[in-house]
Amino acid sequence: MRAVLEARRKAAVVRVEKLEAELERVRADLADAEEALRRRAIGLEEYLEALAEEEVPAEMVVGVSQRKPVGPRRAVPHRENAAGAGDLSVDYQAVMAAAEEAGVEGLGARRAAVVLGWDSASASRVEGARARLKRLVERGWLVEEKPGRFTLPAPEQVAGGGRPGGGSSARSSTTG
Repeated sequence: MRAVLEARRKAAVVRVEKLEAELERVRADLADAEEALRRRAIGLEEYLEALAEEEVPAEMVVGVSQRKPVGPRRAVPHRENAAGAGDLSVDYQAVMAAAEEAGVEGLGARRAAVVLGWDSASASRVEGARARLKRLVERGWLVEEKPGRFTLPAPEQVAGGGRPGGGSSARSSTTG
């Protein structure tokens, strides 16, 4: 009887080792798939934003628009072209509210992922949230004074028309 039990224990150990190896392989495949999904989601958002920007008439770029943008709702308008945070999608409004709530300490990507209702333990979700925060910096809605900490711009930056976050789209090319 003892030999039978020992043989069953050894067989169980071998099965557990095989399953653990397979689990590690599946986890690695899942991480690769999540990364690919994150890259594709960011690429799609950037593509939709580029399409929305191409459709905006030139006169709307100069002045503040009184009507809602025609393009996809997920596009983030430049702050100077928007009437207020109400022009942002619901997700971006939630991120802006969380940044305001965070105050001078700033909002991190992991907290932004939680605000968006995403799993903050997933690296791809946190990176997706970081991409959204960076997009808000590029468009003048947030500033990143400390690496990884996103805050609302100072009132004088907004009123003065300055582009917080060092937006480079308006740089002149006088160097030669």
